[in-house]
Amino acid sequence: MKIKKAVIPAAGMGTRVLPASKAIPKEMLPIVDKPAIQYIVEEAVASGIEDILIITSRGKGAIEDHFDRNPVLEEALASSGKDELLESVLRPAQLANICFLRQKEIKGLGHAIYCAKSFVGNEPFAVLYGDDVIMSDQPVTRQLMDAYDEFGLPVLGIKEVTPQQILKYSSMKVEPIRDNLFRIDDMIEKPKPDQILSLYSILGRVVLTPEVFDILETLPPGALGEIQLTDAIRELAHGKGTIGVDFIGTRYDMGNKLGMMKAIVETALKHKEIGEDFRAYLKSLSL
Repeated sequence: MKIKKAVIPAAGMGTRVLPASKAIPKEMLPIVDKPAIQYIVEEAVASGIEDILIITSRGKGAIEDHFDRNPVLEEALASSGKDELLESVLRPAQLANICFLRQKEIKGLGHAIYCAKSFVGNEPFAVLYGDDVIMSDQPVTRQLMDAYDEFGLPVLGIKEVTPQQILKYSSMKVEPIRDNLFRIDDMIEKPKPDQILSLYSILGRVVLTPEVFDILETLPPGALGEIQLTDAIRELAHGKGTIGVDFIGTRYDMGNKLGMMKAIVETALKHKEIGEDFRAYLKSLSL
């Protein structure tokens, strides 16, 4: 079955980027001239996704507004002949069939995904973490979907991280298949030093089968007292197994101040309007 649906969990409070996220959802913080979440939605669409569910929470209404039409603004831009700007504000609403669901209690990533059960139905689906913007020539979600098409198993986007980072992420037990593909049959969320299976961790993208909802329904809280998606994926791995794709792309952690600044600077350097001037400005600072 082809993957046509994606879920983007975006309900977190953004405590790591306070006070910027006090009144503005962290997903709406800009990378040059687009909010971070638009890059994520564009990746999903470029991968072939048609229907997207964004999981939000209280205070995240700006995300819904961004992917909606704004007739007053559109009319003002049209009447003043600002066609390029008009196209840019129309684009978010035209990307895909986007709907929203509020996670009324913040119980962890696993609970957020469980909230998408009725949207997903009995289909495989992609999950694009709302904190992670990944820039790549071939969309990372497409890379995972290609692996799903080949193996028919849940697929995890993985990268190697540092020994310090792995303690805050998840650790995978990996067995090489070929090139950047791995078979994964075990994992642990936020491992202690003596529990590390490898330095490979899930970073930002997964493709799941609907069996995950049966697991999440009765899954007890794990690390941090939250329902962890990694724990549910672990049960899938213990069953038929999962596939890991060491994806090609640059990941920016938008829930992290340094990650946010890297995304802004590196995107600005490539931006068609300001890239050249911004590069010159950075050079002037280094003199």
